[in-house]
Amino acid sequence: MARRIDVTGAGGVRLAAWEFGDPPKTDRTHDTAPADTAPGDTASGGPASGDLAPADTARANPAYGAGDLPGVLLLHGLMGRASHWAPTARWLSGRHRAVALDQRGHGRSDKPPRASYTREAYVEDLEATLEQLGLGPAVLIGHAMGALTAWQLAAKRPDLVRGLIICDMRASALGAASQHTWTEWFRAWPVPFATLADVRKWFGEDDPWVERPNPARGAFYAEVMAESPDGWRPVFEPEQMLRSRETWVYDAHWEELAQVRCPTLVVRGLDGELGRAEAQEMVRVLPRGQYAEVADAGHLVHYDQPEAWRAAIEPFLDSLRES
Repeated sequence: MARRIDVTGAGGVRLAAWEFGDPPKTDRTHDTAPADTAPGDTASGGPASGDLAPADTARANPAYGAGDLPGVLLLHGLMGRASHWAPTARWLSGRHRAVALDQRGHGRSDKPPRASYTREAYVEDLEATLEQLGLGPAVLIGHAMGALTAWQLAAKRPDLVRGLIICDMRASALGAASQHTWTEWFRAWPVPFATLADVRKWFGEDDPWVERPNPARGAFYAEVMAESPDGWRPVFEPEQMLRSRETWVYDAHWEELAQVRCPTLVVRGLDGELGRAEAQEMVRVLPRGQYAEVADAGHLVHYDQPEAWRAAIEPFLDSLRES
């Protein structure tokens, strides 16, 4: 079960955080609200792939779900959503207070057209989430853009972060050509899709940017689609995604990486976007860096190979608990 908790981010943007597992029993009559649904996620109003159907909704307060379990906050990448972390969060919930966040513009969090989609806004959202949930000092696990947000916060607020896992995110600048490629890629999407099967097929097989068929990729994108009157469309606005992306692709982030003082694990998929040489250089730059590699995985490491992903990160998490 995933329980939704509403958090207020930078500029008053409402964020949806999802706690996995059963929180400690407390008197929460003062902060419960009716069950949340997202009309349009499916014909019945539930998530596209059935992962986040909350029992209730709560406003964040430090007492909610508080206990002796160490906190873990999971951050999806660009275009992702909290439900992509469901398998990871569920096994984590046995020994941690595991929370996944829909970042601004994503999932069921607010998507204000005039809101800020800068690096600062994303980092401030994460800072607010940790503080409002009483989760810090937490282990942050981030994929792609979420990993960058995590290490930027770790550099800014070391008191809130006791450990960090960076999944397939580069520290080097990607440049204007990369942003142009993404713009063209969004234009190539044949939206609306008639069915979710069409979504899975296009992103898993037919997408011209895919080198070889990848069913996991198709399933990943099916989770970020919602049903509308004319078919299936993404739950995010592509323009907001491009605005979010342009705030980091032109800059390198090595200096912030060097400022991260907590133990940090850099994980890459063997066929991912983060090359081995750059990943190992990131480990060298990090004051307390470690390295792990997952075979037979691409950019979506935790989604491609969930069992191998767990095997790669569990020893690191165990070492944090022991310390």
